[in-house]
Amino acid sequence: MSRIGKQLIALPSGVTATIEPGLFKVKGPRGELTVPHNRDLSVAQNGSDLEVTRPSNEQRHKALHGLTRSLIANAVQGVSSGFVINLELKGVGYRAKLTGTSLELTIGYSHLVVVDAPAGIKFEVPDPTHINVSGNDKELVGQTAANVRKVRKPDAYHGKGVRFVGEKITLKAGKSGAGGGKGKK
Repeated sequence: MSRIGKQLIALPSGVTATIEPGLFKVKGPRGELTVPHNRDLSVAQNGSDLEVTRPSNEQRHKALHGLTRSLIANAVQGVSSGFVINLELKGVGYRAKLTGTSLELTIGYSHLVVVDAPAGIKFEVPDPTHINVSGNDKELVGQTAANVRKVRKPDAYHGKGVRFVGEKITLKAGKSGAGGGKGKK
């Protein structure tokens, strides 16, 4: 049996789940999420725990077992506590500013880059070089953070750009000729 799929999902207080064939709905203090899943798998609620079971040991069912359990657990965590991804800007003059729900980035281009927040996503700028992307849907939070990072990926030679907090950037060596850039004669 799948090590991930067989784990129970604990429902925190204040979170309610509705189970329908092929559809799982969860409602909590931060909102409501719906997770579609394969009809072959069954989701059952035992008290304050949720359990995902598969009908057979077929490879297809094994693959869907852990996936479905993870998606449901992410939805439960999303409506109870939510998700946050932190980004940082590295570079001289690089800064972020929040205007309404949009994010304005000054990141080395000749123009200001504006990133609009999709529905369900909230941007926070605690200081000009840090951005927090938060929301209930883990997939949407991760994709939005990746889209912000994609505006100016970290440079391979200097490390300048938008990166995830704690992300390690391996810098390339650059030029190191002893002749100061002049070719050999």
